[in-house]
Amino acid sequence: MTTINWYPGHMKKTKDLIAQHLKLVDVCVELLDARIPYSSRNPQFDQLVQNKPRVVVLNKADLADQKVLNEWIAYYKDQGIEAIPMDSMKGAGVPKLLTAVQNAAKEKLDRWTSKGMAPRAIRLMIIGIPNVGKSSLINKLVGKKSAKTGNKPGVTKGKQWVRIRKDIELFDTPGILWPKIEQDEVGMHLAFTGAIKDEIMHLDDLAFHLIKELVEAYPVMMKDRYELEDHYEETIEIMDHIARTRGCIKKGNQLDYEKVARLVLDEYRKGVIGRICLERPSDALVLGKDV
Repeated sequence: MTTINWYPGHMKKTKDLIAQHLKLVDVCVELLDARIPYSSRNPQFDQLVQNKPRVVVLNKADLADQKVLNEWIAYYKDQGIEAIPMDSMKGAGVPKLLTAVQNAAKEKLDRWTSKGMAPRAIRLMIIGIPNVGKSSLINKLVGKKSAKTGNKPGVTKGKQWVRIRKDIELFDTPGILWPKIEQDEVGMHLAFTGAIKDEIMHLDDLAFHLIKELVEAYPVMMKDRYELEDHYEETIEIMDHIARTRGCIKKGNQLDYEKVARLVLDEYRKGVIGRICLERPSDALVLGKDV
């Protein structure tokens, strides 16, 4: 797999927007995909956010392996960062997030009032890559449809301040990736979840790698979902089996690998295969980037 370059113009503008407005913000909430917390973390955010108080949200926790998710929560706790599991579609985890935001901003607001300044709302910025669920989270925080949502990366392109409640308001920004995704595994994992547009990927190759990884990490789930036998030695044999059993056949009795790819990717993304995490905290050390 070659280096992925996918950095639309609005993403560069968003990065500049974050930098410009950061001085107005008290707390940054970094939204990660609980299935791939390592790969879904934009390495540019450390430089942008610097020493601002930060809360990590592990979104789509309902799709993630609970045991591995607990490892990530413990990992961040060791760094003094609260990581909150979240299902932003249903709102699970929102009360805990608001409490964490208040705790993270307390020191700054206490200094503010100790100088005789009038109390004001906590200013919050939510940051994350595309398709990680930012708009869904904002809708749950505000309690109504305030941000455009979609299932494709880069849908939310505007900027807005949104009042969550009397004492908290947030600055909304679109999701941004970084200009060059040089690590194959990171690029693959982002593409598996849809953070990189399907249109620029070879879906049959992408599904091949996803199936290979899932069979290694979650063999029982894959066997149950796709009625796999024990004798497959190659990933392509598994794709052939799925094509035949799911009717992914083209004219002339040819196997339709693109249809297989769309089927498996869709079932992974929706959690139909099962609750899955493709990355553990130890992977960060192996891949060479702290999280």
